[in-house]
Amino acid sequence: MASSHRLLLENARQVVLVCARGERFLAGGAGRSLAVLERASLVVGTDGFIKAIGPADDIQRQFSKETFEEIIDCSEKCILPGLVDAHTHPVWAGERVHEFAMKLAGATYMDIHQAGGGINFTVERTRQASEEELSRSFQQRLRCMARAGTTLVECKSGYGLDLDTELKMLRVIERARRELDVGISATYCGAHSVPKGKTATEAADDIINNQLPKLKELGRKGEIHVDNIDVFCEKGVFDLDCTRRILQCGKDTGLQINFHGDELHPMKAAELGAELGAQAISHLEEVSDEGIVAMATARCCAVLLPTTAYMLRLKQPRARKMLDEGVIVALGSDFNPNAYCFSMPMVMHLACVNMRMSMPEALAAATINAAYALGKSHTHGSLEVGKQGDLIVINASRWEHLIYQFGGHHELIEYVIAKGKVIYKKDSTEKKEDSFTI
Repeated sequence: MASSHRLLLENARQVVLVCARGERFLAGGAGRSLAVLERASLVVGTDGFIKAIGPADDIQRQFSKETFEEIIDCSEKCILPGLVDAHTHPVWAGERVHEFAMKLAGATYMDIHQAGGGINFTVERTRQASEEELSRSFQQRLRCMARAGTTLVECKSGYGLDLDTELKMLRVIERARRELDVGISATYCGAHSVPKGKTATEAADDIINNQLPKLKELGRKGEIHVDNIDVFCEKGVFDLDCTRRILQCGKDTGLQINFHGDELHPMKAAELGAELGAQAISHLEEVSDEGIVAMATARCCAVLLPTTAYMLRLKQPRARKMLDEGVIVALGSDFNPNAYCFSMPMVMHLACVNMRMSMPEALAAATINAAYALGKSHTHGSLEVGKQGDLIVINASRWEHLIYQFGGHHELIEYVIAKGKVIYKKDSTEKKEDSFTI
């Protein structure tokens, strides 16, 4: 008999739906209590989408086990949605471990940047690297993210700062999007820094007049798919006027606005993003009270990055203020050479401890709200019938262990599943290596 369903996850102690009524995000009080089923099972169809979730006995009566390609016994385990990483810079070449020592000795982010380090150092190495070299390292980083439970990840360009290198990075992202089962939201971040020898205005003119039209042409031909437009709106980088021009041009090209704002200095980036209809703004360590209100009103998502504040010793983003004001709050790892973290469970833990988020709020921020930040919460971010079968299985009595056990996620996560396919399985023996199929 031919299989009519791809996967059955049966008899789970807990299934964390996150949402149960088709919500596209959870804001305010809605994020304090998540939808959770006890003693439940879940079915994914051959198309990779969830077909049924419910009490284990009900699922057993509705579906014959002979119709499944794969069955996983989840007794005494918990099922959660695959984690969504809403902000990463994962395509680059060159080591920057020496900068960590500089930061520990007291150098600031801008000190290192102005000394030729930081983004500029990575730009030089990335320009020199071949597309194949970048692709190999990028796909290995995606495997590390998947092992930590990430099934959908936002991936930025931005270490090229010229058209050829930016396109090289976007081709690397496109190749992974086509070849791997991990979901990817591609972001053009050509305005990540001002290239040497140009002013911010000249760089903005080049992006608007040359780079974005080329991206639109390649998108029309089906060669490169880009979802989002990003700008580093910051003192000494791109000011509010340049940021506005680039973001508006990107929006006119059909891209979602999803940019860096109010990180090191108060720039009124949140107010600008709300005005332009931005899908999301990242960082926001220096956001104003007025900016918070504007983002809440505009349903503009705040992507908070606790790793950045931790590693750069910045003040923490005011997550509690944002949550209390009704802002949609998401989380991202900010994976890059400056914040080398693959793990969304560690990001959630930091968000709880350093930003005073509750565990349900943190999980919502790393699932449904992070998916919303990428414009994908209609298909990702929760376990509901009709959504994509992206999920993780952890060996724990309660789902909260994924956040509570700081750095313990590698021992907890037994399966990572994308589109109903097992892409990572933790081997039960110490002698054998864990298996990947992405």
